[in-house]
Amino acid sequence: MSSNQLTHLNELEAESIFILREVAAQFEKPCILFSGGKDSIVLTYLAYKAFYPAKIPFPLVHIDTGHNFPETLVYRDELVKRLGADLVVGSVQKSIDEGKVVEEKGFNASRNKLQTVTLLDTLAEHKFDCACGGARRDEEKARAKERIFSHRDEFGQWNPKNQRPELWNIFNAKKDPGEHFRAFPISNWTEMDVWQYIYQEKIELPSLYYTHIRKCFFRDGQWLAADPDFIPRRPEEVVEEREVRCRTIGDVTCTGLTLSHAHSLEEIIDEIASTRVTERGGRADDKRSETAMEDRKKQGYF
Repeated sequence: MSSNQLTHLNELEAESIFILREVAAQFEKPCILFSGGKDSIVLTYLAYKAFYPAKIPFPLVHIDTGHNFPETLVYRDELVKRLGADLVVGSVQKSIDEGKVVEEKGFNASRNKLQTVTLLDTLAEHKFDCACGGARRDEEKARAKERIFSHRDEFGQWNPKNQRPELWNIFNAKKDPGEHFRAFPISNWTEMDVWQYIYQEKIELPSLYYTHIRKCFFRDGQWLAADPDFIPRRPEEVVEEREVRCRTIGDVTCTGLTLSHAHSLEEIIDEIASTRVTERGGRADDKRSETAMEDRKKQGYF
């Protein structure tokens, strides 16, 4: 192959960098939504490349549920320090304390849905007019309806029937006062693309993505973490030590663990190539209803 020919990963990278630069050019105060998951990590890395040698020109925004894996928070803080990036943290616990949201009760309680109010409050408080996220169209059927520049109304809500057409690489950032956008620079990437890019670029990840021994228990067809102890267990749910890894990372209460022996990126890529389970097949929050993701997105979720 000629040295001036682009691989599909190079083409995806170039597209994403173009989108990030469009965000910087068209919006007054954008930010990056950073969850500590692999997609937001890749997005942050792309932003670093897009504006190097300058620092990333917009802050990372992390919505802290208070029920995060400790490894995620350690990684977040180390990454921010290494990149010299700015960090804004929105607290779900603060939203609960202020009476803006009510914490769920029971065995299936989760703070994942509560993040929406905290996110919208954080965007409004800091006057962010565009929030870049690491969502991909192959993730979930509601994600497939997204534009790259996704319009949100003055209440932060998403209407899939009221999105602007995107012809070629022309993005429309026109908005009225109080409205904002979400931008998804890696929309056209697949899960395999993300893993192959991480391998190609030697991007460091939280240890959660690699096989490790963890205390967990089995519920409704999936393994859930018993450490940290955020999830109330039924009497019949027995805690066991298993070799597991995270395929996608979110709030501890809704992140299913994958039984795995993948200790390296090469082994993870092989595992993904042969699996018959979708990436979000282990996310408990997506199983609450057939339209769980779309319902949350319409309310202002990521």
